Amino acid sequence: MLIIPIKEGENIDRALKRFKRKFDKTGTMRQLRKRQTFSKPSISRRAEIQKAAYIQNLRDQEDV
Repeated sequence: MLIIPIKEGENIDRALKRFKRKFDKTGTMRQLRKRQTFSKPSISRRAEIQKAAYIQNLRDQEDV
């Protein structure tokens, strides 16, 4: 559970913005959406390989 302390005289909109930012960083919604859909193990493995290849390509370009 997220706890956002509100300081004396702080605007509620500002506190709400802090809450939203903290909530986004936890990744709760991303995890929830990922759990709602099923992906075959072969497809998830393919995505991992593509991501690794992309990162490796970026690192190779950085060295050049």
